[in-house]
Amino acid sequence: MNEKNKLLTIGQFAALHGINKKTLMWYDEIGLFKPTAVNPENGYRFYNYRQSSILETILLLRELNVSIDEIQEFMKNRSASSLKVLLDKKITELDQDIAHLKAVRKTLCNHRQNMITLLSMDLSEISVVEKEKRSLVTVDIHAKTSFDKEVEMITAETKKYQLRRLHDASYGTMIPVDDLYRGNFTHYTHLFIEIPFPIKKTGLHMQPGGKYLRAFHKGDWNGIPGKYQQILDYAQKHGLTLCGFSYEMGINENVIDRMEDYIVQIEIPLNGK
Repeated sequence: MNEKNKLLTIGQFAALHGINKKTLMWYDEIGLFKPTAVNPENGYRFYNYRQSSILETILLLRELNVSIDEIQEFMKNRSASSLKVLLDKKITELDQDIAHLKAVRKTLCNHRQNMITLLSMDLSEISVVEKEKRSLVTVDIHAKTSFDKEVEMITAETKKYQLRRLHDASYGTMIPVDDLYRGNFTHYTHLFIEIPFPIKKTGLHMQPGGKYLRAFHKGDWNGIPGKYQQILDYAQKHGLTLCGFSYEMGINENVIDRMEDYIVQIEIPLNGK
């Protein structure tokens, strides 16, 4: 633009920056961004193209949800250092929002996969599937751990990892395979929580990648021991050896009202496969 000193009408200046001219009028009224000149006869506002960079800074800060009060304070003491401090703060907040959105996306993908499984699975089928390695947060439990205590421990862990809601993470229970082979089908030793974003922490449980036996149980939890016996019979028939832990997780809690319709997915690693 060759004539950068030429005055632009409020409509032209608003169009140049992709905003409504009422926004410019409001910014003028609150003293945030003033026009270069105002016609004393009709009150028409005029702007100089050289004001564009200042307006764009204001618009950027507004897009980052910086409050009007914060922007006004910045405008009173505008400098490279004050803008850097403000942008540093907003970049940190933006990074946190991006991390949260990635976590939400992973949670949604998990729910969608569960729905795909629900629509296509044969509840009576026991199959071999491939799984990737994942890190799990675990909480120790035993036979006398009450349900209220389990909820308390899960809630504490989700807060520790700054999850906004309980269902931002996938969670379930674990039984040692050694206990399954001994017929102890209700000897749950851990609750597990899969945090939907990368975490670096000692003491995490590493669920191995590789081949797993996968089965499903529908209905009351009292019927799960019978499913485990079917799994053991299947493994013996096909010459398969189970190892590590059995990982149980409900996959349809958000689409049912009755416990009779509850479906548990059971996945157990295979040794040497």
